[in-house]
Amino acid sequence: MRVVSGSAKGRPLKSVPGSGTRPTTDKVKEAMFSMIGPYFEGGAALDLFAGTGGLGIEALSRGMDQAVFVDMEQKSIDTVRANLKAAKVEEQAEVYRNEAGRALSALEKRGRSFDLVFLDPPYRLKHGDELMLAMVQKGLLRQDAVIVLEHESGYEYPEDIPGFHRTRQAVYGETTVSIYKYEAASQEVQESSKEGNDESAD
Repeated sequence: MRVVSGSAKGRPLKSVPGSGTRPTTDKVKEAMFSMIGPYFEGGAALDLFAGTGGLGIEALSRGMDQAVFVDMEQKSIDTVRANLKAAKVEEQAEVYRNEAGRALSALEKRGRSFDLVFLDPPYRLKHGDELMLAMVQKGLLRQDAVIVLEHESGYEYPEDIPGFHRTRQAVYGETTVSIYKYEAASQEVQESSKEGNDESAD
């Protein structure tokens, strides 16, 4: 694994020891960033199931100002820190060992918000959409934020999730990448419409 493009292009990245993580291959990473960038003019990224940290590091290399990396496993956290150092982007990063849901609550308390979020949960967990909705409730997403959801090809998430619309989807063997855009305005319209219906039902 390596950083594919940008300021840290070509820097090698370590894998997490053992077989518990499933790093995104360079080929998939390159295709993914061509769909969402490929380069950025600043902004903040969240790599919620960081693993090696490869996705968040790629985003920093391609122009994001800062990134937050979260993982439950200490060996992943150690690998993320080593890879940030190797890519020379550690000063733009925060790294936390935490469970995803708790991490979102902690980030809410810190008043954080993001332009780009990578969600690559273990394939046994089918809760990417729930995490997206939780981010909305906690005010963690900026208008037009992009969510990159990696999931098992045999599992299909809805095209529309309240506040989100899937803009792209690509299949790479057993991995599917679904790209969602957060549209805060459409979320507000839905909520005001719901409130109006609730009132008329009284």
